[in-house]
Amino acid sequence: MRLIRPLLLVVILLSSALAGCLTSTDNQHNISLTVNYDQTNGTIVHSYVDGEFESATNIALSFDFSNAEADNELVWFGIDVFETEETFTIDAKTESTVSVEFTEHGMYTLSAFAIDEQGARVSTEIVVRIELRMEWIETNTYEPQPLIIDPIPVHGGLSPDTILIHSTVENPELVENFETGREVEFTWSLVDGNEDACQVRNGLVHEGDFADWETIHFNTFQVHELRINYDSGQDYININQTVLVAYSALESSPTF
Repeated sequence: MRLIRPLLLVVILLSSALAGCLTSTDNQHNISLTVNYDQTNGTIVHSYVDGEFESATNIALSFDFSNAEADNELVWFGIDVFETEETFTIDAKTESTVSVEFTEHGMYTLSAFAIDEQGARVSTEIVVRIELRMEWIETNTYEPQPLIIDPIPVHGGLSPDTILIHSTVENPELVENFETGREVEFTWSLVDGNEDACQVRNGLVHEGDFADWETIHFNTFQVHELRINYDSGQDYININQTVLVAYSALESSPTF
């Protein structure tokens, strides 16, 4: 089944990435379904403070059915999300925009549909890309917490392409450390579920300075931990990290 889904995704992309409105026509029932949308991708943001989950900013995408036409009165507009088995519907007689909220990263295949008063249904498919960015802050610590990175799509489908990491360790200059502050030695490591260190980098940061590590990782099939080990020193450190779970840009093109 995991092999069939990527092939289906490619077929959908070839048919839906055309410029202009996405239109499907049912000649038998004389329904012309035109769906407009200005965005088919987004990034969910998870924020962490001092090792604790703080908040999530999800993504909502909107799909405009106002240009749909039919001989019979249209009664329903809706979106089926294959991966989550969810359906979002609105009354076609009073509304024309369907909004879909995404709470997990992944590639999604949507079926936008219209149903008329005789029960006839016509649909067209749309591919959506949702990425995940984790923003992590720790302050005044000797014992940095591990940042858990889970790149596995909860609802299945295509795996992400890459994990992009940007980590900053700061040794803040403090008045009370005047003439007593010193450098801090530490080690960054990206560790997989087998406790194997996939990437390692040593760091040294002087008082009042900071050190950066930017890297890219291609194993998106396992959960990882981004760890910072405080090796030596006496100063507290601050940590600011951003991790992006990124997918190939295979989503349908916006229609306006």
